[in-house]
Amino acid sequence: MPNHPMPSPVPTVPSLDGVWQGGWHRGAVHRASPNFGPRPAGAVVDLIVVHSISLPPGQYGGGAVAALFTNQLDWDAHPYYQSIRGLEVSAHFFIRRDGALWQFVDVGARAWHAGVSCYRGRSQCNDDSVGIELEGLEGDSFTPAQYATLVQLCADLAQHYPTIAHIAGHEHIAPGRKRDPGPGFDWVQLQRQLAWGSACFPQSAQG
Repeated sequence: MPNHPMPSPVPTVPSLDGVWQGGWHRGAVHRASPNFGPRPAGAVVDLIVVHSISLPPGQYGGGAVAALFTNQLDWDAHPYYQSIRGLEVSAHFFIRRDGALWQFVDVGARAWHAGVSCYRGRSQCNDDSVGIELEGLEGDSFTPAQYATLVQLCADLAQHYPTIAHIAGHEHIAPGRKRDPGPGFDWVQLQRQLAWGSACFPQSAQG
């Protein structure tokens, strides 16, 4: 078992019965990614990490993000893709601008979303976190539909993993290296809608 104390569970928001089939959310479009691995023995899933992504940057609505997460992106389709050519990454979930929820990795597995990271006194955040990508751009705002889906998904995850005690942005777990979801993301709104205690959120994200 890890040598850190067990986190206190956050209060859960009621969720529909039968939301999960194993580690797959029944309400999501399933697009299985090959980019994952096992969580370390004894890992306690207690962190949700919020990211933002759009491909090409600032362009919404296409299938490039899903193609990236499934290793099917045409690297020659846009000049920007040369800068990420060969990248193998994934997230557990992707929330599109219209609020549609896609899932790429079983939540019981280790998705490749955090990279070099450290939070709540632990490094390697991929080991014990769930990664959620929002379709968006650092500094841009996010849609009401995305917040609604994110809130419900966080509630469903807290039901599935009562150990969840933290939610943070990529910018909080990899400061100086990552800046997403960025200043356009409303952490105060998310905290209010989830009704989770302030201790669950990064201090810098609180109003």
